[in-house]
Amino acid sequence: MRPHLIFLIAVAISACTDTEQRQQQELQDRISRIENGIRPILQIEGEAIQTYSIEERLKELGIPGLSVAVVSNGEIEWAKGYGLADKSENRPVDTETMFLAGSISKPIAAVRTHQMIERGKFGLDVNVNDYLTSWQLPDNAFTEKEKVTLRRILNHTAGLTVWGFPGYDRGDTIPTVVEVLDGKGNTDSVRVYKEPGESWMYSGGGYTIMQLAISDTEGTSFPKTMQKNVLDPLGMPKSTFENPLPQDYHSVAATGYRTNGDEVEGKWPIYPEMAAAGLWTTPSQLIQYAIEIQRIHQTKTDGILKYETVEEMLTPGMNGHGLGPGIGEYTFGHGGADEGFRADMTAWKDKSNAIVIMVNSDNGKIIQEVKLVIAKEYNLPGIEPDIRRTAEMSEEELNHYAGKYEIENLGVLEIFESEKHLALHADFIGDTVHILPESDTVFFDRNDGTAFKFTIEDDSVTGFNVQHFTAKRVP
Repeated sequence: MRPHLIFLIAVAISACTDTEQRQQQELQDRISRIENGIRPILQIEGEAIQTYSIEERLKELGIPGLSVAVVSNGEIEWAKGYGLADKSENRPVDTETMFLAGSISKPIAAVRTHQMIERGKFGLDVNVNDYLTSWQLPDNAFTEKEKVTLRRILNHTAGLTVWGFPGYDRGDTIPTVVEVLDGKGNTDSVRVYKEPGESWMYSGGGYTIMQLAISDTEGTSFPKTMQKNVLDPLGMPKSTFENPLPQDYHSVAATGYRTNGDEVEGKWPIYPEMAAAGLWTTPSQLIQYAIEIQRIHQTKTDGILKYETVEEMLTPGMNGHGLGPGIGEYTFGHGGADEGFRADMTAWKDKSNAIVIMVNSDNGKIIQEVKLVIAKEYNLPGIEPDIRRTAEMSEEELNHYAGKYEIENLGVLEIFESEKHLALHADFIGDTVHILPESDTVFFDRNDGTAFKFTIEDDSVTGFNVQHFTAKRVP
């Protein structure tokens, strides 16, 4: 080889190496900015905003561990674990640590339903009882005109009860899916309580009916059909819907923790309601769903589902919910909450970016904070801080709200003035909740922004609403 050719080859190799090193350094700088730029999602005008590292924030919030995966340009750009998967073992979280995905199980399970619709095994708008052989959803006055269908189950308009499931401890007698649906487990029976299609109401019970329809029609267990037809093809071979979690996975499974730091009984819960809440996975594997659905949507080519199926799946219905995932202006995805675990999957419809974050705690507050700083770093729309402005109120005005209030089936709580805001305490809550005035009828939890809407009649405060609870003032 001529000397000048050797020189040119050496220069080219050196240039490639320099470029790779520069790109790697840029990525490490980006990750460092994210890791050290955590800010509360709720920000109050006029108050200084504290910035944390991920490790500092985990410690402050009492969250043992966190795992994250980030997609850019259609590929995982980076993934990393922080904190501990198990405190007693001092076992760190890494990218192979498995977490319960909670309700993110639903859009993954929905993929199999859509596949079966494409193959003519299911009809999207057919009475779901037509696909159930081991059990039937009882008809009642609400189903005389309209029926529960897979479309309505998928987008939570089926009028079904039981929004979520608490899971079971190791050592408990685990009910069958049929027993769960008939209320023989630790939740009420799954029944139609309003006319299907009338309105939106989240129902894990509906997805449990869908799980049974899949296994009845397939003639095989739900975890097996999901592994063969969805998880493995998506590139999630080390994920599983098996509950209880098989022994082979125990060494890489994160232990779940309550908000007070206690271990979940038996280290993690068991969910026979697998389609609704039972997926075990890692962020790096779960994010493969986002990559594939993005690819089909953006390239208009078929994949694990047909392009037309994906477009219908991503069309928002009531309450912005699609046929599996939730749909935002710019994004699709889902959140997850199992006992001792919280998770979030967010993917952008028209950008090749996605984020999955999972923690082994009932306290998932850090998830939105990490997602916020990642979205800012990658210039992704739709993820913004919750900025609130407080109203000025005198001590006398605040005392107008002080007193005792009763929430049916929960008990009595007390509200009192505390350092220019209101504080709320009840035995059934535990920690004191501090709420700040936004107007004369609306206060908000300074910790997470939850709204407390007070009712005032004839200049007297008579009660308030918070989330789906109503509190009435009592003597």
